[in-house]
Amino acid sequence: MTIFVRLLVVALLIGAASLGGAQSAQACPYLQQCPTPGLSDGDATIDLTVNQAGSFAGGGAPVADYQWRLRSLCEISNEETGACSPSDFRSCPPEQGRVIRFLVLEQRPLVRPDGTVIDGSSAAGLLPGDPAGPWVEARPGACFDITSLNPPPSPAEVFSYFERLPLPELTAQHQPPGNGLSGLPVIFYTDAPTTETFTVDIRGFEVVITAGATAFTWNTGDPAQPTITTDDPGAPYPDQSITHEYSSGTYTSSLTTTWGATFTIDGSAPADVPGTTTTTGPPETFDVLQARPVLVSPN
Repeated sequence: MTIFVRLLVVALLIGAASLGGAQSAQACPYLQQCPTPGLSDGDATIDLTVNQAGSFAGGGAPVADYQWRLRSLCEISNEETGACSPSDFRSCPPEQGRVIRFLVLEQRPLVRPDGTVIDGSSAAGLLPGDPAGPWVEARPGACFDITSLNPPPSPAEVFSYFERLPLPELTAQHQPPGNGLSGLPVIFYTDAPTTETFTVDIRGFEVVITAGATAFTWNTGDPAQPTITTDDPGAPYPDQSITHEYSSGTYTSSLTTTWGATFTIDGSAPADVPGTTTTTGPPETFDVLQARPVLVSPN
């Protein structure tokens, strides 16, 4: 069975009578009109307090008449029949920078400090604040702004995903291929793609991350100059731009690439990912030989 994440909203409504008739309840028909302290991770839960009457019980706790929650049509169908239907999936007009979802608002009465519930009946055996009835539909399905419950991913959150992407590990090519010669510069370059695009789902948001190489650190393997850092990937002969001269010996080179990125959320304008990450390509070992002049007979 599909597991549905419940968006639970606990509303402490002071002096509320019912959603249809009480002014205090009507003050909170959509979430963007309500204060949202106490946002937590996991099953998103917030306390929504509408202080219409300005009265509080002992200890500063507000007098609560109802508990409220938002649920999707699919979640309700799944609970009732064990499956969802195509009609459960309804879209809402998008709004830039907001999270709008089609949801059902439900309520159930809570025991008040005097031991009664909203209709004045006694709630024997229950403590103040205990639920005193089943969940019932308080408002049929409608488009609710739940940005406070499920805000768009922050740049820092996107960066945490960016760090874990399978970014390319670029290989350092060198010329001449195989062994080099002392006194003859070794040319370094990479011909691998230096941009990559990833689409990831972050809490229901489609986030497109476009990564690009911003710096290249050529690990020469030469203690005399261990690294060369450039902002370009180099090129092979005759357009070489990155070279290093070696003494004779055996060396192991590799390429460390620094990646930056931009991202969009549900088609928004691109923004910079606040940070970089690196990958290092496979090492390659080669010899640098000492060329020695040899006299030969012209015949």
